[in-house]
Amino acid sequence: MLTGIFSWIARIAYKIVKVLLRIVFWLMVVLGLLSFAVFVILVFYLASDNTNPKTAETIHVAAAQGKFAYKLTEPNELKALLGPPTTEIITNDGGMQAMFLIYPGVIAKFGKMKDFSSTFTLIYLKTGGRNFCIGNFFETFGGVPVDIGMGRQVTLRNEVDLTKFNTFWGLAGVSLENVYLKDQKNVLETMSFDSLTVWPEPNKMPEGFEPARLLEEGKNPGLGIRSLHKQGIDGNGVGIAIIDQPLLQNHKEYAERLVKYQPIGLLARVSSPQMHGPPVCSIAVGRTCGVAPAAALFYYSVTTWLNNCRPFCDAINKILELNKTLKASEKIRVVSISTGMFSAWENFDDWKKTVEKAAGEGILIVTCDPAFLEYGTLARISNKDPDDPLSYKLGIYSPRNPVLLVPTGNRTIASYRGPEVYTFDRVGGMSWAAPYLAGLAALAFQVDHEIKPEKIVELWLQTAVKTDAGAIVNPAGFIGAVQKLRSQTGGKDVK
Repeated sequence: MLTGIFSWIARIAYKIVKVLLRIVFWLMVVLGLLSFAVFVILVFYLASDNTNPKTAETIHVAAAQGKFAYKLTEPNELKALLGPPTTEIITNDGGMQAMFLIYPGVIAKFGKMKDFSSTFTLIYLKTGGRNFCIGNFFETFGGVPVDIGMGRQVTLRNEVDLTKFNTFWGLAGVSLENVYLKDQKNVLETMSFDSLTVWPEPNKMPEGFEPARLLEEGKNPGLGIRSLHKQGIDGNGVGIAIIDQPLLQNHKEYAERLVKYQPIGLLARVSSPQMHGPPVCSIAVGRTCGVAPAAALFYYSVTTWLNNCRPFCDAINKILELNKTLKASEKIRVVSISTGMFSAWENFDDWKKTVEKAAGEGILIVTCDPAFLEYGTLARISNKDPDDPLSYKLGIYSPRNPVLLVPTGNRTIASYRGPEVYTFDRVGGMSWAAPYLAGLAALAFQVDHEIKPEKIVELWLQTAVKTDAGAIVNPAGFIGAVQKLRSQTGGKDVK
């Protein structure tokens, strides 16, 4: 009897709580909509709308005449036409700097890379609408975008336009067909470019500068990696997981190696492919560029701009769960993450525990975090043997005293611009070093499937070649040391 009464009370209480939760939910929705409406009304009344029709017409006509062009026009050119702006703001956005020039009913954004010498150039231009500005926060609502050529190939007009491009983005996707480049060899040898770059006729090119040859020869991972491939040491039977930004999945350099693609979180599911993923995949497992071209690729897409360790922890936990379902010869043994900001992000303690858990299950996690390994970067020296350690110089991205140096600059990588597009990257960086080391780890796991992750790092350091630039990673010496260790410990073949 009492049991039945308690059961009836519990059901009534459950229904009451359920109704109350629904009421709270819909109250939150209504309050959210009302807040948004109040915000829009506030913005509408606080925003200025002093658009001068003649000014708008002048800007659109000038753009049609090519006076305002995407990535070519500088701020002083707009000021020359419209005079001093009402507001001028410079802000930082990651590795970018942005300059906003604001006039009544007109907003222009100019951008440049912070760490590279270049000038601010036009990113977008809009007329009309209402300018809303409080302190350094502003936005323009409505209005008409000016056609400055965004989305179309940028075509340089003269040699002066070369000075408007930085080493990082270089001349990728740019047309130089109208420019005389005979005297520009020194500039071109600092600029990245890709297979979409349009070059002028040979009689306008510097002698000895051959972009097609650089793109092809730059695919070699260097330091004797290809000699290991000829011996059958190519990562076969080893899985590499990469955790990075949303990926262009069908690039011919790695599409056949991609076993699994899994976004982590809503933003990763809806975001378009970013520039970061194709290079790291091609360096790790690329069929012509990769250190471990026969390794299986598992890709976990995350939104790295959230500054939170949680998505990376979630991805690694999914990897650990997946490994339980795979045969020994199919398991993921290496995880490559081309970022190193974990200690500055939220949930760092969870990240450390996740890394320890993965190591305990035989997985090496390679990151750019100095806590993993203080490695630095190298750039190839033009027209020298890429397999010779002396053919490299110190790259621009390195800690003060790197314990190991990895080739990254002046090499070819897959591009996010299309499934058959390649970039010759002059700069390189820590992000490109991580997948190189991950590929090397995959070769080690192929040779000795039972080798401990920490032993791989130890052998990288023990076998490095000492040069004037520093200690350079030694793939052949490293694999030789792994083979020797396997023979001493009686390692078993994987089935």
